[in-house]
Amino acid sequence: MLRLLQVSTPVPRDIPLDLPLPEWLLIVLLVVSFLLHIIFVNLMLGSTILTLWCQIKGLKDQDYHQLAHEISRTITVNKSLAVVLGVAPLLSISTLYATHFYSATSLTGGMWIAVIPLVTIAFLLTYLNKYTWNILDKNKPLSIAINAAATALFLFIPLIFLVNVNLMLFPEKWGTVKGFFSALLLPNVLPRYLHFVAASMAVTGLFIFWYIGRKNYPFETYFVRLTRYEVRKNAYSLTLAASVAQFIIGPLVMMTLPTKGFDWRLVLVILSGAAIALPAMWRIWKAITGHPDEIGRHFGMVVIALGITVVFMGSGRHVYRANALKPHQKLMALKTAEFQRLSREARENPVVEEEPVSNSSLSVNAKGATIFKQNCSSCHQEKTKLVGPPMTEMKTIYANDKNGLKSWIKSPGKKRSGYPQMPGFSQLSDEDREELANYILMINK
Repeated sequence: MLRLLQVSTPVPRDIPLDLPLPEWLLIVLLVVSFLLHIIFVNLMLGSTILTLWCQIKGLKDQDYHQLAHEISRTITVNKSLAVVLGVAPLLSISTLYATHFYSATSLTGGMWIAVIPLVTIAFLLTYLNKYTWNILDKNKPLSIAINAAATALFLFIPLIFLVNVNLMLFPEKWGTVKGFFSALLLPNVLPRYLHFVAASMAVTGLFIFWYIGRKNYPFETYFVRLTRYEVRKNAYSLTLAASVAQFIIGPLVMMTLPTKGFDWRLVLVILSGAAIALPAMWRIWKAITGHPDEIGRHFGMVVIALGITVVFMGSGRHVYRANALKPHQKLMALKTAEFQRLSREARENPVVEEEPVSNSSLSVNAKGATIFKQNCSSCHQEKTKLVGPPMTEMKTIYANDKNGLKSWIKSPGKKRSGYPQMPGFSQLSDEDREELANYILMINK
């Protein structure tokens, strides 16, 4: 299998450096920091989508306009936390999978670099929407347009990250991928993206349920028609619907992933996560359909169960990544070992440059030899072609034309296609060129 993979897959050399921490610790840091980061990314995206939906509904219902404002106030905080918490997983994955991450980034380079201006614009739009809310109260369509633009960017930016991280799992595709949009067409990208969007809505539903349900939250001060129970019920319903959608999309994700990353550990992790999520979903359903006073009774259990599910799913993501890249990493290890062997042999057996001086009679031209070594020896040797022709060939051409050789040294042209253009040495004095020409012309054939 390794031989077949090597034939059809680009195999770069790895970076032969020790990891800064034990590998197991870096893996733990990667999984934990990524989960913390992705939760706030989910909240950032889900809250932006909910704000837009409430804004549109708020054109006819002032309570929903106010709800949109309340949700929008949380977006900038969640955005900041998402950015700060994104540093650790980015550094961890760059360290653990440096060559794979770099290769995928290079193949999607243009769009990857575009993340910086896109994120900047999206963040500015969220602040603009937040701080012009009251100013644009009489021009709600403009406020909606600003948030719609931010929502579109927040939907697109994670897709860039997903395409990049997804591509690093498939070195066998590196030779055929021609940029971001080519990588976007890989069969598992869309299901993974839909799964991410559904997760964002599920997490945001839980967040709104808690945020609106706080005892110190002055709900009645802001809303006239809407009740706290109604908003919490809608938030819980969103979480339930998004979780059901994940159960539908999840198998599609697995069906579109190559089987190379599957083993019994991965199946066990995914099934365990799903099994823990089911009781939580049942509790949400009972809360929605039960007595209004009991809607928040099992909220803590729901959050813990779904949190454990997220940990299982995040761990499963790493298991698949490790399995999928293992054969390619073995090939990289072989290539890196070969490179290190050749490098070690080169250091232990350095190539001794051929000494241009082969005749003791040349000692009278010691100054010319010194000038030659300082200015010419990197391109010319006595009898062998290096970058330029050997010295013996120069002597043959200029045996009876020392002035011609001096002129050529000062301002050379290009005579033959087999040699590169020689740089001029006009910085040498006439005396230096005289000594150099005498030295070259005394070389024996």
